[in-house]
Amino acid sequence: MTVSSTRATGGPIGLVAVRQLLRDYVELTKPKVQSLLLLTTVTTMEVAGSPSVSRIALTCAGGYLSAGGAGAVNHYWDRDIDARMRRTASRPIPAGRIAPRAALWFGLCLAALSFLLLATAVNLLAASLALGGFLGYVGVYTIWLKRRSPQNIVIGGAAGAVPPLVGWAAARGSLSWTALYLFAIVFYWTPPHFWALSLLMKDEYAKVGVPMMPVVRGERETRRQILLYTLLLYATSQLPFCAGAFGGIYLVASVLLGLTFLAGAVVLYRRPERRVALRLYLFSMLYLALLFAAMVLDAKL
Repeated sequence: MTVSSTRATGGPIGLVAVRQLLRDYVELTKPKVQSLLLLTTVTTMEVAGSPSVSRIALTCAGGYLSAGGAGAVNHYWDRDIDARMRRTASRPIPAGRIAPRAALWFGLCLAALSFLLLATAVNLLAASLALGGFLGYVGVYTIWLKRRSPQNIVIGGAAGAVPPLVGWAAARGSLSWTALYLFAIVFYWTPPHFWALSLLMKDEYAKVGVPMMPVVRGERETRRQILLYTLLLYATSQLPFCAGAFGGIYLVASVLLGLTFLAGAVVLYRRPERRVALRLYLFSMLYLALLFAAMVLDAKL
């Protein structure tokens, strides 16, 4: 069969195009970022109680739709700078595979579906919190702060700390101090995690005029801020134990993981090397995953 006949009959070439389109729309939802958000949601639900598998699945679906919608709107808003950065130039919008307006409507529809799903199948509090996370990421971080302030990831990063609140609300129908402690842990984890990455991407951000910490304040100040926020993270991670929410398993895990994270931040402060920043960035993801897993072990055992 010739290439032309394959096109005419809607065969393999048409199927490849559909698959590429689906992949592009999935990419708009930033699935790699979603993995940690969903992990904190599921583990928080297990800590809060013993929710059914269906409730966990519905909560995760609603959370994915909300965060995915925010990611799609972020792709739409940042399409101009994405086209000028090597790391993002191949994204669906700057590469011309998806129209900007289509991506915007896709993101808004996902957010609406998220609220509808969570409000009807879970509860209104979880739906409202997820919507708040969407509005925070889109309105506060993407539109307001990202291109205006080096504190963008600190203030706007609160949106990324919402999943534990959504998970707790989904399991309990209310919030508690424990839920707020988990929110605070993710909140203080975000700056050292993201700034370690921004050290690697400094030249790219500088080229497009995005005032990330290393661009505006310099690499040394960024490394100092990473160390300070890691200290704050360590202190915050001890609050759940001090308040009696968790026991010995969590205490041991939080101390060991926290000291390891802190040691990595100290090394980065003393040794301004790309490989050290990369190692800290990768460990930060492992840290959050293991810390929340320790919460579940402590709560269940």
